[in-house]
Amino acid sequence: MNSGLSLAQIALLAAYAVGMAGGQLLFKTAALHLPGEAPLATRLVSLLQNEFFFGAVALYAALSVLWVWVLTFTPLSRAYPFVAIAFALTPVLGGLVFAEPLSARLLIGLVMIVGGLYLVAG
Repeated sequence: MNSGLSLAQIALLAAYAVGMAGGQLLFKTAALHLPGEAPLATRLVSLLQNEFFFGAVALYAALSVLWVWVLTFTPLSRAYPFVAIAFALTPVLGGLVFAEPLSARLLIGLVMIVGGLYLVAG
């Protein structure tokens, strides 16, 4: 993909997107550890004691710092389309890690996202 971005920029942007997908896995894991039928207050207290939730928040905070740093030397118009990698990767990881359904329609949509990324950033 000849996007005018250096290999280092592409690697950082891809790492950012993978980190975003990882954060979503942590949020889902946190959600699975919450009491489902408990009152809201009980769920909130449980969330505040949930290491997966705090791991996700810490990861997102670190990714926010990385994003701002990357934008100091990468145009937003070239960087932002790489966020689409997370949109494609997260459902696949949800299927692999949490056995969530991956329909043919979903997979076709994900391929279209990746193709769109190539068209926009390529």
